[in-house]
Amino acid sequence: MPALSDEQLRVTADVCVVGAGAAGLWAAQVAAAAGCRVVLLEKTRRTGTKVLASGGTKCNLTTTLGWQDAAALFGTRGERFLRRAFRTLPPDAVRDRFEEWGVRTEVAPLEKIFPSSGKAVHVRDALERAVDHAGVRTITEAPVADLERTSDGWRVMTMGGGEVRASRVVLSPGGMSYPSTGTTGDGYPWLEALGCEMVEPVPALVPLTSSDTSITDLTGIALQEVVARLLDDRGKTLGARERPVLFTHHGVSGPGAMDHSVHVAREVASARREGRAPRAFRLSLDLLPNLDRDEVRALLIDAAGRPGAPRIGRVLPAELPKRLVAVISAQAGLPETDPRAGELNKSQRHALVEVLKGFSVPIDGTLGFDKAEVTAGGLALREVDPGTMAVKRHPGLYACGEILDLAGPIGGLNFQSAFATAELAGRAVAENG
Repeated sequence: MPALSDEQLRVTADVCVVGAGAAGLWAAQVAAAAGCRVVLLEKTRRTGTKVLASGGTKCNLTTTLGWQDAAALFGTRGERFLRRAFRTLPPDAVRDRFEEWGVRTEVAPLEKIFPSSGKAVHVRDALERAVDHAGVRTITEAPVADLERTSDGWRVMTMGGGEVRASRVVLSPGGMSYPSTGTTGDGYPWLEALGCEMVEPVPALVPLTSSDTSITDLTGIALQEVVARLLDDRGKTLGARERPVLFTHHGVSGPGAMDHSVHVAREVASARREGRAPRAFRLSLDLLPNLDRDEVRALLIDAAGRPGAPRIGRVLPAELPKRLVAVISAQAGLPETDPRAGELNKSQRHALVEVLKGFSVPIDGTLGFDKAEVTAGGLALREVDPGTMAVKRHPGLYACGEILDLAGPIGGLNFQSAFATAELAGRAVAENG
């Protein structure tokens, strides 16, 4: 996949795919396998850079969920848009495709699918081999500057004056998350110049920040079984996920927190536009999701009647670290950091139950695009045909992957979205040649 100088880059093809990430590699392979002459342009020195960095370099490439359940996790608009794509290329089909390409996969907790090797490079290499085998011409170090409609198709222009002429173009340049991998929002101005409606991009699946020192003092504590709910400043629940959380020196991370981050990021962006302080959020953690309030209360009452009346840290079924028990006690207004169960009066016991079922983590922001796994926002879904990924009003132009206004939770859902929308785009450019 040699880089070419701009003087050499004068290429004609049936299809030009812009961006060699997960979606671009997949779309290019599908189109070329169907007989199209495909040129794939990548701005960086290698393909699939973000694939290599994903999942802690292990690459959670899809989910064990069925296509309907997977699509539902993208919200009402996302589910409606993705229905055709996920039905055409469901998660088990993604897994089968990688098996055909020599990548064995295995199931991990929380509905995740990883390569059995545990190495993201094997996923990226399989995509590269598939692209090469299909006959795609891949050109790296070819950053695109703009594209324009011509009388017989499209002209894709690189930064130094090179160009690719093609009758169809697939845009898959990604969003703005992990900008160090090359995804710096390049595609947004191209689409804006064409008059497409864009949704402001914000970081998603990103750690949340908290300025509360009682929370940041919990750095390093991980909770595996919690229900995390994000509440706005009026107490309205914006989302709930039963997923692990991790306290950090910035605030809170882990899927239980990061899955809700898009709401916080959108409020921060809105406040910045309007010149005001962002509204506050609160992450409410149910620390004992397998017990209801009456069961927790009964547990404390029973412990209070035992000889020696054990301390609450020893009563709870979850093994909560002492540092966390101290903050729980403080939030409940208890006189000690870990009082004995028999020392609690009725109102104190009630307050403790409420904190155990809704431990409060004040949230004031996110760590931004540098630490975000995906981008929410981008090309508005109403601008795209959900059956073909064709950009409406612009014949021959298609879009797939993270440039679309789609963002699902952690668990292979966003790779699934990239692959499935790319499958439709690749098929459509082949059929409409």
